[in-house]
Amino acid sequence: MLEFLPLILFAAVFAALLAGYSVAATLAGVALLFALVGAAFGIFDLGVLGFLPSRLYGIVTNQTLIAVPLFVLMGVTLERTRIADTLLESLSSVMGSMRGGLGIAVTLVGMLMAASTGIVGATVVTMGLLALPTMLRHGYDPRLATGTICATGTLGQIIPPSIALVLLGDVLSGAYQQAQLTQGVFSPKTVSVGDLFAGALLPGLVLVALYVGYIAITAFARPKRAPGIARDRREGSSLWTLLRGLAPPLVLIVAVLGSILGGFATPTEAAGVGALGALLLAAAYRSLALPVVRDICVATLKTTAMVFFILIGASVFSLVFRGYGGDELVQGLFAEMPGGVWGATVIVMVAIFLLGFILDFIEITYVVVPIVAPILLAMGLDPVWLGVLIAVNLQTSFLTPPFGFALFYLRGVAPSDVATLDIYRGAVPFIVLQVLMMFILVALPELATWLPGVLY
Repeated sequence: MLEFLPLILFAAVFAALLAGYSVAATLAGVALLFALVGAAFGIFDLGVLGFLPSRLYGIVTNQTLIAVPLFVLMGVTLERTRIADTLLESLSSVMGSMRGGLGIAVTLVGMLMAASTGIVGATVVTMGLLALPTMLRHGYDPRLATGTICATGTLGQIIPPSIALVLLGDVLSGAYQQAQLTQGVFSPKTVSVGDLFAGALLPGLVLVALYVGYIAITAFARPKRAPGIARDRREGSSLWTLLRGLAPPLVLIVAVLGSILGGFATPTEAAGVGALGALLLAAAYRSLALPVVRDICVATLKTTAMVFFILIGASVFSLVFRGYGGDELVQGLFAEMPGGVWGATVIVMVAIFLLGFILDFIEITYVVVPIVAPILLAMGLDPVWLGVLIAVNLQTSFLTPPFGFALFYLRGVAPSDVATLDIYRGAVPFIVLQVLMMFILVALPELATWLPGVLY
């Protein structure tokens, strides 16, 4: 019974989360409670908690994690200054007359917003407010319209520079070194956030192509579901209008992602460029009044505080989990699984998929991934490939009824005459495309590993 205490700790944490308690407080509070009870019964060494100060100091001084508030600032700035609104109007004016053109425009805008903001909730809510009323007004099937917005909103998980990839890269870096040390490699190779950005780029673009292909096929097979917009109902389009809408996010993406992939800047430095660039673009295209700036700063501070509070709670949890021998227990369970490394990988992916229903990507990244990643990487999996697969898996989980976060975000801003069942049914085809993407990654791992190998 005692050897299964780490799993009981795990179950107790999720029971408390389901009861509605704060994530960060639950992770730290339940773990410390288990540590004190275990110490009282002589089955836990409180000396393990002596490592906690150095762990917390490591979190707040981690150079990679400095990118988080900067990317959040960049995303919030773009969201609050309505640059996405201009971009959607520009693309819609050019592509709206063709069947499915508005849906494809929404997908492309969602892709650019994902690459610019890296925040799933912000992208889904923004696109839900901007695009959904327009699509419904022009006769789009509510299922196709809501499914498109939910799916493109979740691209923030996989399209760099994604905050999810920043956090995953930080965790996988430590997990990869730990895996090599257990194998007797005392000069371990490293994996960086830049590697993960490069690895996620091509799969993200392939996923966008799958979305666009589905919308185009649906529009031509069933025109009433995705009609074209009559020319007299559209604003006049021009090259200048299109360039004016596309320029801000494209400039930002090239500045941020190009500097990282080109080796000119670290993700943290590029995040600083992106934050400054977003403020300059917002000032150029929209007036940055003091109330707007204050709103941006408060939203950035709240999000950043939430992220780091969760990181601290997860650090306490992982320390107690390892103090109870949880890592050895999980390693032993994986070793006994049928199918070897692939059997273990499937089990982990299913577990992460299910946990994505009740936990945000931050909790999963800092609670689950540090436990399972070192074992899978020690079995020979490529860290970049594993990170991209986890990101796509989480993206699929956030899209899957009835608990997908993206569905909840859209339900909160969708008109009341759009049924919840329509949102659920609309997401199903895109879930199929996501699962297909995961199978493509398994069949062609080079899709994730080729670009990092070429660049670095």
